Amino acid sequence: VGWERTARLMATNSHDSATEAQLAAALARCATGERAALKVIYDIEAARMVGVARRILRRQDLAEEAVQDAFRRIWRAARSYDPQKGAARTWLYAILRNCALTILRDESRFTADDEKVEDAAPATENALGRLPESSALRRCLEALDAQRRTVVVLAYVHGLSHGELAGKLGVPLGMVK
Repeated sequence: VGWERTARLMATNSHDSATEAQLAAALARCATGERAALKVIYDIEAARMVGVARRILRRQDLAEEAVQDAFRRIWRAARSYDPQKGAARTWLYAILRNCALTILRDESRFTADDEKVEDAAPATENALGRLPESSALRRCLEALDAQRRTVVVLAYVHGLSHGELAGKLGVPLGMVK
């Protein structure tokens, strides 16, 4: 029975080495601008990356957002990957971890705020009331439903960032963007 375990471990190590080589080659191709190479990385790692991000963020929607952000960063930074400094998979997951921690930091910074979007409605109506009746901006804002109007006013009149809006709305940062 011991030889079966050894055979399984050898097969797993062989598979991991082949996968690592595939990832490193795909990263090198990404560095030259080959989009299909990013899909190769996605097909190999995306499901596992969502699982890792989910453990960090404890929310599926945020985990998916972290993976999306990570793949954007992977594409942009592929030239900086150096196989002499570490494994491709390690590099990919370091990027994912940084994305997840950024989202976690942004979410926690803004969810502590007790003021909800509904509580901001009077300020929104006040801002809307200050616009002249003939204003094109006023007409456009009045055409929006109340929640969307509130979000636009919070962003452009009160200066809330995407992260602050996400916290107030209780939605993923990517949805606010």
